[in-house]
Amino acid sequence: MSAISGVTEQPITMFAKGVSSREPKAPAQKGRFHAMAKPVGSTCNIDCAYCYYLHKEHLLHQHRGDRMELSMLERYIRQYIEAQNGEEIIFSWQGGEPTMLGLDFFRDIVVMQQAYAPEGRRVLNDLQTNGTLLNDEWCQFLKQHDFLVGISIDGPQALHDAFRRDRKGQPTFEKVMRGVDFLKKHEVKFNTLTVVNRVNAKRPLDVYRFLRNEMGSTYMQFIPCVEPKNFQNVAPQHWSADAMPLLGSSAARPGSEESVVTSWSVDPDDWGYFLSRTFDEWIKKDVGRVLVNLFETAVVQTMGKPAQTCVTAEFCGKALAVEHTGEVYSCDHYVYPEWSLGNIADTHLGTLAFSAQQQRFGYAKRDALPNYCKQCKHIKLCWGECPKNRFIRSPEGEPGLNYLCAGIRRFHDHAGPVLRQLAGRTR
Repeated sequence: MSAISGVTEQPITMFAKGVSSREPKAPAQKGRFHAMAKPVGSTCNIDCAYCYYLHKEHLLHQHRGDRMELSMLERYIRQYIEAQNGEEIIFSWQGGEPTMLGLDFFRDIVVMQQAYAPEGRRVLNDLQTNGTLLNDEWCQFLKQHDFLVGISIDGPQALHDAFRRDRKGQPTFEKVMRGVDFLKKHEVKFNTLTVVNRVNAKRPLDVYRFLRNEMGSTYMQFIPCVEPKNFQNVAPQHWSADAMPLLGSSAARPGSEESVVTSWSVDPDDWGYFLSRTFDEWIKKDVGRVLVNLFETAVVQTMGKPAQTCVTAEFCGKALAVEHTGEVYSCDHYVYPEWSLGNIADTHLGTLAFSAQQQRFGYAKRDALPNYCKQCKHIKLCWGECPKNRFIRSPEGEPGLNYLCAGIRRFHDHAGPVLRQLAGRTR
């Protein structure tokens, strides 16, 4: 039984009588884009030191326990489906911690999707979670409805617990691994997402081998932890150019008083080291068996094909974030008032996704590159990485260089010959 009173098998019709005229109309243009829905906002049951989302509670005036109303949830599901033209329509549910919404909320999601799904097209779901609340009932549901689960874990216990602790300061590793055991018990598909920070970046093989051997992860996402000290109140691309430090300076690395980044941010050189060492292990033992997001796209891009990740693509802008209020933002890392596109209660999600404002945002990834990037031999493998990290200056003093530049260059200098060999074999 759905949590919506009286809704089990019947289509949802809450907008059908007397309200539909006020609902935003679907645009004629459809396309492929991705949205990360935040139905629980920034509410979470743990308190990771490096979390880039917990501060949204204050920035966006949220309250702990806020959640997406069922009417807004239905609006979002309907609009997202209406705006897509692919054979598969993939919903991503994130937070905060989305499992805090409870199973009934996700049962409603499935019912609504079934009501609006066009004939002949597949609706799929993925759920990003810290795993601490998973149990038999959750995993039975996830298996039944073929959810792909992303587990956030930063490596073996000591490395994971360095920053990922609960609100009482207690470690979370054992609770996460208990959740993983439930996933395995019920044969739920899962990936791993690892935030590479100042601590675990120095132990790449410990992290990689743990994920492969003990977690059994066959798809790994590595995300560099990069946070300016003022990230809680200064939006990306709104930094002062005068305050941007030079590439290679102590201010452009973590650990010093003058540093522009938090103490837990990954050091650029360590990022290059982490990628290089894990790449070597992957090449020797795991090509074709373990998928690593940044390595897979590096092979594909070396072949001259489009990137598989937004951070290494020439353009961005096709990965929106939708808050529990219906407010839409240009990207999951751009949930700041300055980057709001509008609200789906007023404007259809498809209209916002392909708006002129969002197109400018997407093209700026390439158009705003400094000359230092344009002259780099790795430009077509990197494209300046994520714009949210472009807050240092090039050796010539030009602003807008990526904080991770030195590490990215180190990785591609190291991996380039092997990537070219591998790309040649796979043509």
